[in-house]
Amino acid sequence: MRLASRTHRLKSAATTPVVLGLALASLGACAGRTSTSGGNVSPTPMGSSMSAMAPSPDPRSDPRVGLRAGLFNAAEAAWNLRLVSTTQPQGQFMGSTNSDMAFLGNYVIQGNYNGYQIWDISNPSHPTLKVGNYCPASQSDVSVYKNLLFVSAEGNSGRIDCGGGGVKDTVSTERIRGIRIFDISDISHPRNITNVQTCRGSHTHTVVVDPKDADNVYVYVSGSAPVRSPNELPGCSSADPSQDPNSARFRIEVIKVPLAHPEQAAIVSSPRIFNDLTAPATHGASAADKAEVDRARAQGAFVVNIFDQDMVLPSNFTKELLDSLVRKRGGTGAPTAADSAELRKELPGMIQKMVGSNGPRRGPTQCHDITVFPAVGYAGGACEGYGFLLDIRDPAHPVRVAAVADSNFSYWHSATFNNDGTKVLFSDEWGGGGQPKCRASDPKQWGADAIFTIENGNALKFQSYYKMPAAQTAQENCVAHNGSLIPIPGRDVMVQAWYQGGISVFDWTDAAHPKEIAFFDRGPVDSTRMAMGGSWSVYWYNGVIVSSEIARGLDIFELQPSPMLSQNELDAAKSVHLDYLNTQGQPKFVWPASFSLARAYVDQLERSGGLSSSRIGAVRQALTSAEQASGSARSGALSTLASQLDSDASGSSDRAKVQKLSAAVRDLAAGRMGSR
Repeated sequence: MRLASRTHRLKSAATTPVVLGLALASLGACAGRTSTSGGNVSPTPMGSSMSAMAPSPDPRSDPRVGLRAGLFNAAEAAWNLRLVSTTQPQGQFMGSTNSDMAFLGNYVIQGNYNGYQIWDISNPSHPTLKVGNYCPASQSDVSVYKNLLFVSAEGNSGRIDCGGGGVKDTVSTERIRGIRIFDISDISHPRNITNVQTCRGSHTHTVVVDPKDADNVYVYVSGSAPVRSPNELPGCSSADPSQDPNSARFRIEVIKVPLAHPEQAAIVSSPRIFNDLTAPATHGASAADKAEVDRARAQGAFVVNIFDQDMVLPSNFTKELLDSLVRKRGGTGAPTAADSAELRKELPGMIQKMVGSNGPRRGPTQCHDITVFPAVGYAGGACEGYGFLLDIRDPAHPVRVAAVADSNFSYWHSATFNNDGTKVLFSDEWGGGGQPKCRASDPKQWGADAIFTIENGNALKFQSYYKMPAAQTAQENCVAHNGSLIPIPGRDVMVQAWYQGGISVFDWTDAAHPKEIAFFDRGPVDSTRMAMGGSWSVYWYNGVIVSSEIARGLDIFELQPSPMLSQNELDAAKSVHLDYLNTQGQPKFVWPASFSLARAYVDQLERSGGLSSSRIGAVRQALTSAEQASGSARSGALSTLASQLDSDASGSSDRAKVQKLSAAVRDLAAGRMGSR
């Protein structure tokens, strides 16, 4: 989820019904359904049960702990965030998983396993549905560029005609696994203009806008499903590349989309960025997971061991295998105790045959997600067992320049760069998104973020982990998921989704010491059982924070000022305007000259002690006087202040920040005013 369709250990070996069953069982949300009910309602304001308490040093006293459960009436806790509106899914999208988002103008395009909804958020307190396009496919991740909308399709049930009946044949020309491309020139009437089929479908995708190529965009396709039959799509091969150099495994697909003729979109390369990697060491099961397996074993469940980790065989596949044994001996009716004993005897050999034991295991065969940052020429590849740094200066031929593994990570899921392109953060989707991995007993280094600095353009150096700090219940799927950078000038601040762990805003400017500065959370969807819900993705867009809630719809938030985030910093962030946003196509933020920008730097210098309190006061007074002046009087006062700040920088403990302030004041003096 960007939900992983199977766990990391199973991805490279998921070639039998048993393994596929294990993988699907580990991830309830991959079925694409949520346990929602009820009718459509208008947006709702912040609930009366909202808590505004700050987190306690004792995690057991965190206001997010112990919230009342409920689908649309769960208790809520927030700190330095205001819930502006919640809008439930409409029509055929109610009860189907909401997935990722893209933004265009005043619109939010929200993916859903039944297609996508386009919301007008001109008034964030009252979003309105522009169109709901029913077009089922898992997982309907979306991206947008100008008049084009790109939608991922990976599962076997997606139909080319957008029908809801699924595809019953094993091989069918009716199936879509790849990228759907829609023309949204008339956004009320999206028109499917072409589909680009791929051998493994598209779990996720990334639109790459090359600053050197105005005529085309590129789409990186990450597909983690089994390779489809060559009888359905000629040329598809699931063999190891050593046996078939054209294998669809151990590669990504690059689609070139001519903007003048998008109907001619086609795969132009299949870079093998996974060469020479072996499977990394992993941490195995947690104490809570081991206890769960032991309880299941004691109750008679079938337990298998895959890569030294015990896993419970799903009951539906247990039944399938037992029924097969009954048929094999020519029997009828229910399986006997002897059949169960025979299955337990055969399972180890079945698993051994499936995974093999000769030589080192190969590394990942796909990326889950790729975030490109064209302004700096890098991409961050979250590639199952590894985090990649890719050179994308030639967008059709990305090249891996660094790869890191970490035994605390289970499934490298997504990546986010800081605005300078000097750091990259990777998230770990331990448990695949459908399991509770934020329990009090779960290690803070598992299912977390890992922060790296980029060294010499070709190396990643680990700095620290960050995990949402509030313990969640065993009924809440919770783990690190999708988020985005917030344009706070001079700082690295990010908002991130944690499924039913809610959303967390944190500062990772000091890469070794990330710190939470705001949050929002709800109680579980259901207090008695695991029911899918929570924030799939949450992104900053033109002054608001928008969250795609798996079960509950669309949430919109506004950051509030606090001792850790001033109103001036928020105003400067809101001065950054984007015409569109695909978070996996990360833009470089540029702040227009404004008094808010200058004052934001002053606030940061006060917070860091970079200038004395008397000097801070004098600079603030100088900015106020200059703002009240006009013409040459204003520019002269600002030029004088900039020169004084240049002198201040040499003696400051935060020299770089004083230099940023000086540059912001000099831009004001030159009359390069923004909208604020």
